[in-house]
Amino acid sequence: SASQFLTRRPHDHSRPAPALPLPDNHLLPVAPTVAAMATSTKFMREYKLVVVGGGGVGKSCLTIQLIQSHFVDEYDPTIEGNSASSWPTIRRGISFTLTRASFSSDSYRKQCVIDDEVALLDVLDTAGQEEYSAMREQYMRTGEGFLLVYSITSRQSFEEITTFQQQILRVKDKDYFPMVVVGNKCDLEGEREVHRHEGEALARSFNCKFIETSAKSRINVDQAFYDIVREIRRFNREMQGYSTGSGGGSGLNGPPKQMDMDDGGNETGCCAKCVIM
Repeated sequence: SASQFLTRRPHDHSRPAPALPLPDNHLLPVAPTVAAMATSTKFMREYKLVVVGGGGVGKSCLTIQLIQSHFVDEYDPTIEGNSASSWPTIRRGISFTLTRASFSSDSYRKQCVIDDEVALLDVLDTAGQEEYSAMREQYMRTGEGFLLVYSITSRQSFEEITTFQQQILRVKDKDYFPMVVVGNKCDLEGEREVHRHEGEALARSFNCKFIETSAKSRINVDQAFYDIVREIRRFNREMQGYSTGSGGGSGLNGPPKQMDMDDGGNETGCCAKCVIM
């Protein structure tokens, strides 16, 4: 008899396989800030922040407190790099989280979530001694925002702030640029030489925010750095509105609308979290 050939029918894969049962605890809670950082890392914005001010006002202490939550009690002036093309760097007998940055030097870096937006802070701590004044324009050219720091126990350091502000505007060739006036060492109330209302008035004349801090007691340290990031964002929005002709900007060189001088007394500000990288 003739052989019979049967056509093999292909398996039907159109029907999905039944789902496997999942345990009751298969959904694990995720912290909102961590989730935001995980989903937004590829869109992370880097902010170049520069801390300026006279010698001994606590610029390094503020920066170290931000990065390491550590206060350096002894005073050790920040040392400038030997090369004219290098950023200033801090040399101390303690360990830091440092990352190689531009100009063949080191700068502090910290990843934060500020107002639900991921930010990478690249903080440059500068020398305030007069012998390094020639180096100022170098870092002023590349900074996106500046913390103008004085000590409330030193009127001289307060009077020097105007010089820094004017030099920044001259280098940037603008009438306004993101800055925050910072009165440091507010824990030394008994040694105060500069009243708070004087700092507020100076910041108002600069059309920028004012805040008093204490690196030693960690008062408003994070808030000072977060405020300057917010000012950079605000400034960029103003400039974008100007360039697109939407009327949102106040002019390429003009200042934005009047600032709110109230620091709110909040250590971290709204929705602001940080982790060390």
